[in-house]
Amino acid sequence: MQDKVIEQYQEDENIMIHLFTQWCANHDLNAQILYEEAYPSQLKNTMLLKAMEDTEKDLIEVDTGTVLEVLQLFGNEDLAFVVSKAAERIV
Repeated sequence: MQDKVIEQYQEDENIMIHLFTQWCANHDLNAQILYEEAYPSQLKNTMLLKAMEDTEKDLIEVDTGTVLEVLQLFGNEDLAFVVSKAAERIV
């Protein structure tokens, strides 16, 4: 049961990362740069880098509100703040 919960969390986290990278790609923003702005002391995020490789611009539309909610749901308030600031600049 515990393995199933961990597996589901990892899948959900992967979806969150892909939504973030898709939103960035759709707005011509570099997801890695935004991530590093939010978390400057963290090492490179390999899941983020992989998601960026797999993301094609305009593959799906991701609403800014949706990406903010998902980031906050996973406790990424710092990244949500950076995304919010970026969204203000692109409007």
